Amino acid sequence: MSKIKIATDSTADIPKDLCEKLNISVLPLTIIHEDNEYRDGIDISKEDFYHILETAQKLPSSSQVKVNMYTRLFTRCREEGYTDLIQVTLNSKGSGTFQAAELAKALFFESHPEAIEKFRIHIIDSKTYSMAYGLPVIEAAQMIDSGANVQEVIDHIEEWLVHSRPLFVPLNLKCVKKSGRISPAAAFVGDVIGLKPLITFEDGEAKIIGKARGEKSAISALIDRCINERKPGTNYVLVYGNNSEAFEQLKRACEKNLEIPPLVEYQVGCVIGINTGPNMIGILYRT
Repeated sequence: MSKIKIATDSTADIPKDLCEKLNISVLPLTIIHEDNEYRDGIDISKEDFYHILETAQKLPSSSQVKVNMYTRLFTRCREEGYTDLIQVTLNSKGSGTFQAAELAKALFFESHPEAIEKFRIHIIDSKTYSMAYGLPVIEAAQMIDSGANVQEVIDHIEEWLVHSRPLFVPLNLKCVKKSGRISPAAAFVGDVIGLKPLITFEDGEAKIIGKARGEKSAISALIDRCINERKPGTNYVLVYGNNSEAFEQLKRACEKNLEIPPLVEYQVGCVIGINTGPNMIGILYRT
């Protein structure tokens, strides 16, 4: 009989209480600032992280999940009697986290050839960021609890990711321009006239798909996109940074215009925050 484990990394931004409730394992990326290193979601609070973003002359950086973290996870899952581990990773075009998982898998089975037929490791490159892959991981965990088999769970994740739509609006472009990681937005000069870019990711690449003048128009643009694109009846999530006023406006707009409430509301995590800045809002759904 199959026993399935679902795992991901900290950039999926899944709230800790949900991870604990649904038995989702999360491996941390590393946040590097000056001479200090922090395990994302473990050694640094979001409040402390936002303070660094707002005051630092040089932005923090992030480093991929380490290979030995994966091998420890694989070993633990095998020892706990799991027959299958599904590992969903951060976009391979923006991080070496997926490649580290693949290397760890090869090293694990090299050291444990007897496990090849009894313990299967399925690694999925999300090709996206944040809850755009965190949400299908949550749904996959719920499917496992309901008795779905491993292929059904993998098919659900992969089909969801094909149709995943993350939409972020940085309300201030300072961090975007400093990081340079979201290159189209880094070149965007809308701050001067109050334009806000709507940023998504397609096949792992950042893309500006719209512009709005001011926060209210940006919120309307997010809602309009969601209404026109989201598959009816499917879950969506809301994301925010440290701009509570703009986020409350986004929530009210969702309550008024969308037929169901969001599955999750969450603060953007460290890795995404480095690139979007803390002054941001967003909505993530499937088309």
